[in-house]
Amino acid sequence: MNQHFDNTTKAGTAGGTLLTIFANITSEDVIKTIILAAIGAAVSFTVTIFLKALIKRLKK
Repeated sequence: MNQHFDNTTKAGTAGGTLLTIFANITSEDVIKTIILAAIGAAVSFTVTIFLKALIKRLKK
């Protein structure tokens, strides 16, 4: 069984998938994602600073 998909099938599938995703995303989801990304970035930054200070102390 050799299946062949032409470019129009791929483009149609990708376009339909994207439209379905965009239709189901609410503004609350976008806001929640932005808040979680900001919290994640802040935690990552804090842990990085803490680990750098810890490594610096341990090397002394």
